[in-house]
Formats: sequence, C-alpha cells, structure tokens
Amino acid sequence: MAQDVIVIGAGVVGVSVALELIRQGLSVRVIDREGVAAQASMGNAGAFAFTDIVPLATPGIMRKAPRWLLDPLGPLSVPPRYALKIAPWMLQFWRASWRDRYEHSLKAQTTLNGLAREALGRQIAATDGERLIRREGQMQLFEGEREFQASQEAWDLRRAHGIEFELLENAGAIAEIQPGIDPRFTHAGYTPQWMNTVDPKTWVEHLAQAFVTQGGVIETGDVYALENTADGVSLKITDGEINARKVVVACGAWSHHLARTVGDRIPLETERGYNTTLPAGAFDLRTHLTFGGHGFVVSKINDGVRVGGAVELGGLKLAPNYKRADILLNKAAQFLPGLKTEGGKQWMGFRPSMPDSLPVIGASERAGNVIYAFGHGHLGLTQSAATAELVASIVKDKVASISMTPYAPTRF
Repeated sequence: MAQDVIVIGAGVVGVSVALELIRQGLSVRVIDREGVAAQASMGNAGAFAFTDIVPLATPGIMRKAPRWLLDPLGPLSVPPRYALKIAPWMLQFWRASWRDRYEHSLKAQTTLNGLAREALGRQIAATDGERLIRREGQMQLFEGEREFQASQEAWDLRRAHGIEFELLENAGAIAEIQPGIDPRFTHAGYTPQWMNTVDPKTWVEHLAQAFVTQGGVIETGDVYALENTADGVSLKITDGEINARKVVVACGAWSHHLARTVGDRIPLETERGYNTTLPAGAFDLRTHLTFGGHGFVVSKINDGVRVGGAVELGGLKLAPNYKRADILLNKAAQFLPGLKTEGGKQWMGFRPSMPDSLPVIGASERAGNVIYAFGHGHLGLTQSAATAELVASIVKDKVASISMTPYAPTRF
C-alpha cells in the first residue's frame, strides 16, 4: 500500500512540511540521505528573519559583479573556476535585479514572511516549543553616516510594509542595547520583533520528535530519481524503489537534481556559507548582530556565539575555503573587542538559492503528484512553517492563504 506522502529531505523545511501533513491526518514518511538537520539546518545562524524582505538581486547590483571574481574572500564572491558554470544562473539573477522583477520579488517576499511569522506562532504553540525561542531582537550596524544614509531606502521599505524598527544614531544608544561594540559603528537599526532559536539543529530535532510522536516515520536513504506513475510517484532508491501517492521534494541544494528526473529544469544554485561557533563565555551577546557592510552576522547559539555568513556562489563540489570563516572571525574580533576567539568550530553549509531570492513552492507541471518546497536561500528557517502550510494546501487541494503564483516552479 502506497504511503500518502513521502517527504524527501529532513531539514527544517522538510520536517516542517511532514509535521503539518501528519497533523492534517495523512500518513507521512520522511527520507533523508543523512538524517535530521544534517546540512544547512544544522549550522545556520538560528534566525527567524521576518524583517529581511529585500532580495539579493537589487537594482544595480551587477555593477559589483567584477569584484566578485577578483576578491575570492569578499562578502559575495564567485570562485573563478566556477564562473562559467554559474553564468546561466547569473543571467537570470541579473534579470531579477531589474526594477520590475525586483519590486515583484520584494512584494512576494514580504507576503511570505508575513505568513511565516503567523505560521511560526502556530507551530511553536502546537509543539510546545517556546522554550527553544529567543525574542531578543536584531541590530544592524553601520560604519559612519555615509553607510547609514545608504541604507535608508531599505528602512523606508520596511516602514512601508509595517515592520517595526528603531534607528539609532549614536554610540550611546547602541550600547544601551548591546555594549562592547567598537565605536567605528556609529549608527544602527534595531528590529525588536526579530526572533532566534536557541540552536537551529535542536529546533529541527524538536519538530522531528513531534512528527514521530504523531506516528510519522523518518529514515535514511538516497533517493536518486522520481518517476510519475498512474496512481502516484515511484521513488528510486539505492536498494530498490518505493511508492507514494504524492512526493514533496525538500532536499535543499540538491533538490533540482531530482526535479530534472521528471523533466523540470529549475535554476537552483548553491550559496556556500561559512561560520565559526565559539564556546560559552565568548561574548556577552544580548541581541542578534548584523554587520551588513561586511556580509556576516553574530548570533547566540545555546550559551556560545556563532560568527558567520557571506555568500560564495560555488556549487556543491568545490572544496571548502575555510579562509572565509577565518576572515569573518577576525573581523568580528575587531568589531567586538571583548570577543574571545579561542576554541571555535568551523563549518560550511549549502544554501539553496534562486535568482530572484524566492523559494519554489508548487506542484511540478510535468508530474503533478511531485510538489516542490526548496530554494529558500538565507530564509529556510524563517519561511519553513509558512512553506509547510502552503504545501499542505496543495496536497489537500485547498485554496492557499496567499497567492502561490510568485513561487511557482514554472516562473522561469
């Protein structure tokens, strides 16, 4: 007897989808090559970044493209040996930065993040998860008046979309919220409704346990192909095949490979992010810190501190370049003079990213029983609960709470 739904991927998106589906009365199995939260869901900054509504592809961004190749350790880079392979994606990224597409993506991201905030509240309540949530806000820091003024368009957009924030224009106001920041940072923007989890891996494990408690099954296995059948989908795995009425593809940066097996070519690329997690006592961090001009954040993970970020568009196969993690940690030590950098653990993970910064959420045009839920970029944790509710509406053939058109797999 075929399973109602098989979810491929046990990261935060896949587990959230599976949990929502089983809560709606379906029989659900999750399959992952490595297990729960083994990839990007394990090592991210732990932020529910509902206020991050601006797409990466902003008008004029391609003028900066040459330095992405010339500065391999910069905040956004493309390794020269990967430049030719990523060229088709970069062309679509460039088109997404045009004013019309940018404004479309901005609106769609704002809508999805609004739903995500509400959906996360429902998810926290349903799983008794408040103990794993931090509500300590976020501070974005600027070096001087010029950088601060350059950020005003983004703050105006947040204001227009009802996002609460406070602009701080002196070191004293900054220190009241977060002491110990180097005085070069003279301005900041503080978003008090920003939320974090105490540890992203622990959060996903918490959701996974709620799923299993309700009768769900999580198992390891390598699904390498999908095939549409008369009554569902056949999943090809290393030791045979299994069948389901519907399949949800939520395996992050690897998802487009499965999509190709049913004939869908979706322009997914991989942003490689780096971080260092420092042990307890490294710094008295009181809020999530964003150093936007340098492309990294500092967040509290359990009792320690995680320093990470940057964007390296380098695919899945190139060896990690941990010099990027070293640079971020060295900068953090300059910007937070009291930071203790000893005893850190480095990590690199793969963010699944679309040219327009919007995820793919919707059914395959070629295989209607295959549903896609991937490509969230930096916002996988943020948008996971919302994605789960939207996927459930597709599986149950119900009208979604928001328009699904901006996230359609066919939009490219």
